[in-house]
Amino acid sequence: MIEVLAALLAGTFFGASIYINLAQHPATLAAGGDFAAKFFPPMYAKASAMQIALALSGTVFGVVSWIAAGNLLWLIGAVFLVSVVPITIYLIKPINDQLNHPSEELSAEAVIALLQQWNPKHWIRSGVSGVSFFCYLLALAN
Repeated sequence: MIEVLAALLAGTFFGASIYINLAQHPATLAAGGDFAAKFFPPMYAKASAMQIALALSGTVFGVVSWIAAGNLLWLIGAVFLVSVVPITIYLIKPINDQLNHPSEELSAEAVIALLQQWNPKHWIRSGVSGVSFFCYLLALAN
């Protein structure tokens, strides 16, 4: 049961990340910089709480699964999943901080420019979480 929960948590993180890259981010850009400037802070507050809970609990359950089952794929998946935390802190957070707490009022063009820098960095996080989910699925199959 712990193994299934680990995979569910990693898969939910991965799915949410891909949704953000493929649907939410392009829609936000299409709505314009003024909308994005108002939308990003409340969206980020909700999404970040969910994503950190999924990443950390999915990592813990992955490590517990590795200890219980002895399958190295659980540990590899857990390492990939927990790596989204430093990826977020070092690559994405500086842009999030500018969008959440600008030192001065950002123009619509500046918001769009920041979001265009943000998306490729978020793709890294999505890819890493996808590797974690894939490892967990392979471990479940063994």
